[in-house]
Amino acid sequence: MHLLPGMPAPLARLVEHLGTLPGIGQKSAMRLGLSLLNKSAEEVKQLADCISELHEAMGFCEQCGAFAEHEHCAICNNLRRDASTICVVEQPVDVLMLERGRGFSGCYHVLHGRLSPIDGLGPDQLRIASLDRRVADKDVQELILATSATVDGEATAHFLARRYASGHVKISRISRGVPEGGELEYLDEYTLSRALDQRVVWEQRL
Repeated sequence: MHLLPGMPAPLARLVEHLGTLPGIGQKSAMRLGLSLLNKSAEEVKQLADCISELHEAMGFCEQCGAFAEHEHCAICNNLRRDASTICVVEQPVDVLMLERGRGFSGCYHVLHGRLSPIDGLGPDQLRIASLDRRVADKDVQELILATSATVDGEATAHFLARRYASGHVKISRISRGVPEGGELEYLDEYTLSRALDQRVVWEQRL
């Protein structure tokens, strides 16, 4: 990263590290660094403590693989969640995104990746064995495959669907299509094609 001449070394190191974060360019890193410099020493120390403790305080849920502070995450510990329905996602952040909608009352299973032979990621590198154990539980009635719409994401969904096809669980896939409020002219042909393929019957409301 190109830094301004005469910048003090401590500020330069901070700006350089901030610039490695996703979505943070040189100018944004500079603004963030100067903003921190203008804050009180106590505020900066609190932020530094939060960052330094992040890996110590957080881990992954032993059951579903989502972010957790303890052995199990808050969702797996919530007795009000429907344990008979498991939504399978690729990464822990996917759970956070799905929870924003507040419309799903089931549980999750995080694969921590997706099948990608090019990257050397096969079934043994993902959390599929632990999913096998959960599916073997007769209380589980449905698996919702919520992997991404990429080639690898679709391949992962097909692999899981075939793996559990002969079992007792219902296999479903999240729908793809036109987002709420989306303009057709801005959508790619793949999204439009999926939207047409997954069309639903119009329900007339009186």
